[in-house]
Amino acid sequence: MDTLFGDLFQATEQQEANFADIILPVPIPKMFTYRIPNALLESIGIGYRVIVQFGKKKILTGIVGKVHQKPPAAYEAKPILDVLDSHATVNPLQIRFWSWMAYYYCCHIGEVMNAALPSGLKLSSESKIQLNPNFDPELSEYPLDDRELIILKALESQEELSYEDCEVLLGVKSIHQIIKSLVIKEAILVFEQVKEKYTPKVEARIRLTQPFATDKAALEQLFVDLSSKPKQEEVVLKYLQEIPVYKDLSLNSKGLEKKVFTEANLSMSSLKTLIKNGVFEEFKIIVSRLEELEDGKEMPSIELSAEQTMAINSIKEQFEEKDTVLLHGITGSGKTEIYIQLIQEALDGGSQVLFLLPEIALTTHIVGRLSKVFGNKMGVFHSKYSDNERVEVWNGVLSGRFPLVVGVRSSIFLPFDSLGLVIIDEEHEASYKQYDPAPRFQARDSGIMLAWLHQAKVLLGSATPSFESYYNARMKKYGYVALNHRYGDAQLPEFQLADVLVDKKKNLLKLDFTRLLRESIQEALNKQEQVLIFQNRRGYAPYVSCDDCGWTPMCEHCDVNLTYHQFGDELKCHYCGFKEKVPTTCDACGSNKIIAVGLGTERIEESLGLLFPEARVVRMDLDTTRSKYGYQRILEEFGGGNVDILVGTQMITKGLDFDRVTVVGIMDADRILNFPDFRSGERAFQQITQVAGRAGRRNQIGKVIVQSRRTDAPIFQWIASGDYGQFYLQEMAERQKYFYPPFVKLIKISTRHKDYKAAERAARILHNLLNDIQVKKIMLGPEKGLVGKIKNQYIFESLVKLDKASTALGKFKDELAIILNEVQSQKDFKGVRIIVDVDPY
Repeated sequence: MDTLFGDLFQATEQQEANFADIILPVPIPKMFTYRIPNALLESIGIGYRVIVQFGKKKILTGIVGKVHQKPPAAYEAKPILDVLDSHATVNPLQIRFWSWMAYYYCCHIGEVMNAALPSGLKLSSESKIQLNPNFDPELSEYPLDDRELIILKALESQEELSYEDCEVLLGVKSIHQIIKSLVIKEAILVFEQVKEKYTPKVEARIRLTQPFATDKAALEQLFVDLSSKPKQEEVVLKYLQEIPVYKDLSLNSKGLEKKVFTEANLSMSSLKTLIKNGVFEEFKIIVSRLEELEDGKEMPSIELSAEQTMAINSIKEQFEEKDTVLLHGITGSGKTEIYIQLIQEALDGGSQVLFLLPEIALTTHIVGRLSKVFGNKMGVFHSKYSDNERVEVWNGVLSGRFPLVVGVRSSIFLPFDSLGLVIIDEEHEASYKQYDPAPRFQARDSGIMLAWLHQAKVLLGSATPSFESYYNARMKKYGYVALNHRYGDAQLPEFQLADVLVDKKKNLLKLDFTRLLRESIQEALNKQEQVLIFQNRRGYAPYVSCDDCGWTPMCEHCDVNLTYHQFGDELKCHYCGFKEKVPTTCDACGSNKIIAVGLGTERIEESLGLLFPEARVVRMDLDTTRSKYGYQRILEEFGGGNVDILVGTQMITKGLDFDRVTVVGIMDADRILNFPDFRSGERAFQQITQVAGRAGRRNQIGKVIVQSRRTDAPIFQWIASGDYGQFYLQEMAERQKYFYPPFVKLIKISTRHKDYKAAERAARILHNLLNDIQVKKIMLGPEKGLVGKIKNQYIFESLVKLDKASTALGKFKDELAIILNEVQSQKDFKGVRIIVDVDPY
């Protein structure tokens, strides 16, 4: 008998001793262990979403990372409260990917999860109050004031109230003290009500009831009955016009959206009467929020050039030996057609494909081209989508609805389980780097790692490859394929340099436009051709200044000049969003000579309007494309010929393909070239070459006018001749000499604090500790950041250059984690924010 009871006790103990390590969306170093209640044992697994309590009151959504039977040693495991999924939302490959990203980019896996999972799949907890069932106001020893009595009275008729409900009820801004008082008096209970953010979109529809849908005689009799009720008759006629059931009975089952009747200004009361009388029935269905694409057609008969065919064959051959291939194709060489061919072959083989693009602007343009081929097999994913739309794409990838995804850098987090091909177009783009918040990842590099986990292939495409990718190709780590000719034998544009200083001396400079650029624009307009003007700075002018003493308005919260925006007549900080009206007098000397200095896209747009009053000018920058379809609207107008001149920032430099663009003007090439960054030459070459590639895309030779004060700079000759190889060799010699990528790995460590001395002291202590790590490295700093203060936080930075050819990187990161933990645990540095940025530039 004792043995029997002993066995039962042991079995029960084993059954209860089940634990799960949960990934939580908070910046903690490890996963947190929770106990799995017996009731949830059968419905839980790796990748499932669960609800857990973290801390005293906070309720979070976590992802199960591991299931085991080892209880935590340092704390008593709390129970998992509930499981949200009937199947895993995240797959094991994703968790491996998150772990790699957390280690490589020196952050926490919870921060990666927070970035990866759409907000709609995370739960929010909201504090609510309810009456304490044991509370009796007559027996209470505590008196209640009028406001407390109002809340208790409301709770008698309502089961629960939110904090916000109470604030509205009493007309106060903060309710916390009153709630606290009622809790102390044991009159109420506070609890957390969890609600899932994602809600499916429900659509109300109307359809004919069976007697009228199936019996033509009944339908005819209905019109006889409604002959004296014209409004009801109109409703029925509208339905039959949209849903001709007499031709196809099956159409009735889908019904008609209820909003069709309201949009047609038909009587809704008549519709209600018809529903009440059994003519129509109302029902609801769950519909997708995503724009329905046309069904993909068969693979179009793209007439590939001999060079494109050779490129495809070469890519496939090199994929036999190498996981990554760089496709170096000049602008207009037809890379997109090659992508389409490879995507189709991967999908035919049953694999998933991820097509990464750096900007939403490119997404808008390329989606139209790809949708004609792949239709509803293709999902689109970018930051302008709402939370619910992102969840639908996520679920579409999970279910297999979208084997092809076209998206920006966050697309790498989608739940792929059988990736076969990753295409990274414009792989050189700085937009692939996320700077804030953590994880501060590079999507190109992370995409290559994601592909490795899936044993997939990667195709990198660019007309101006990043030096890292080109270096890897030269070192035979990557395969390499070149496209040196434009598709259809289109000619490369003609480059011309316009010297701003020469025109200024000769009094030929008008509103910042040289004579050469003005004449070229006018010539294009006379021929009804289109013009692109590139200036990589939005706003009207970089800043305003006093013409007498030189005073310049600065941001109150950041160490930067305020940018002048003529629209709204205000000064804005592009770091924190602070804005103020343009001053009429100088704060320093009282002068009223406040002038705008420098060029922004707004000012160029205004100048073009004055120089070419007959031209239709549109601006494309962050300010004009904030809405969901802002990019699309502008591009459609330009593509439709409704715009003569498009002024833009780097949004216009890539991927756009318009037949009628013959002139491209680059306003301030020196600003790109002189930026204080070791990549400034590389970025200048890339941006100028990319925007130049928008000119002369078909049978016409385009013209590119580069305005500069340094027309003798060698880089302009390399850009004009398209000599990427020579430029690369020149720059790489400099980088090797001064130890910059790709010859070393860079890590930037920043300290931030509202107190200048605290930020500086933490930076110096941290720098000294890191300097003691015994690996081959060069330490620079600590120095005040290029922008020394952002959002009232002072910034100091140290830059570490690590030997790439050794184990230095791994050892440095391991010791860095220990040092960061030590420094941040010190009382003096509790408020100091330390940011680690791997591959920062």
